[in-house]
Amino acid sequence: MVLDTGRESGRLLDDLVPAARRIGAAIESVIEGKPGAIRLTLAVLLAEGHLLIEDVPGVGKTMLAKALARAIDGSVRRVQFTPDLLPSDITGVSAYNQERRVFEFKPGPVFANIVLGDEINRASPKTQSALLECMEERQVTVDGTTYSLQAPFMVIATQNPVEMEGTYPLPEAQRDRFTARISLGYPPAVAERAMLDSHGLVSPLDALEPVATARDVHDLVLAVRRVLVSDQVKDYIINLAGATRNSPELRLGASPRATLHLLRASRAWAALDGRDYVIPDDVQALAGPVLAHRLLPTAEAIVERHQPEEVVARIVAQLPLPRR
Repeated sequence: MVLDTGRESGRLLDDLVPAARRIGAAIESVIEGKPGAIRLTLAVLLAEGHLLIEDVPGVGKTMLAKALARAIDGSVRRVQFTPDLLPSDITGVSAYNQERRVFEFKPGPVFANIVLGDEINRASPKTQSALLECMEERQVTVDGTTYSLQAPFMVIATQNPVEMEGTYPLPEAQRDRFTARISLGYPPAVAERAMLDSHGLVSPLDALEPVATARDVHDLVLAVRRVLVSDQVKDYIINLAGATRNSPELRLGASPRATLHLLRASRAWAALDGRDYVIPDDVQALAGPVLAHRLLPTAEAIVERHQPEEVVARIVAQLPLPRR
């Protein structure tokens, strides 16, 4: 389906935004007290991006990814990253068929709509790099042959930032592939009490039924692509990324890919509000989750404990807003 006018885009948003809200409500039935993280997860999904969930054990990282996968009636595969995991265990391998006397490609778990990579930093850098091509180009090359991945395609990876023994930190190229990084944090007391009541006897994930199909998500993505971004907002995004590159507290600023991801995520954020146009508030709300994990602080900033999230927040506060 091809959209030609802004009016058609607005009509499509009116039809499909309720589908996105149904997905969010389904996830909220499993994850208590985290509406902000759930909305950001939906924004990354609609922006055709990938999500990195980084937090301490036991706060629901894997549960959030499973709930999203269960809410969408599409193909879902999980990969448990371990030190002995090989790249072919992810992408697939060519196996020899003795009856036909030919090599046949056996697809790996990456050939799915939602791919959950649990504890991604426990695999070796060689295995981590197997995701680079599929996350950026939506394809996999094995033995010189390229195979396209089905749409929609989203990688949700989790990692524990506390227990670092036996882990391999994600390199800059890998982190730059992720559209956003979120941390769930501990739930408030009321939400934790509700979790004890609902999860104490049976897991709500077992009762979660799909509320959307892969086709619905594909249509949502088409609608998000048509959300209007004015030249002033585009310049604001460029100025924001440029400020990170010139910051004395950072030795590595935001890449052009980060600028593009921020634009796409802002479109999805606006669509979740029912708007077919992006405003600076959308960009400001997403600047931290989209940019911070890509930035590298200087040695002085590390000594002074200036986190990239704080640097991005100061840049957003000081950068002038675009004028009409």
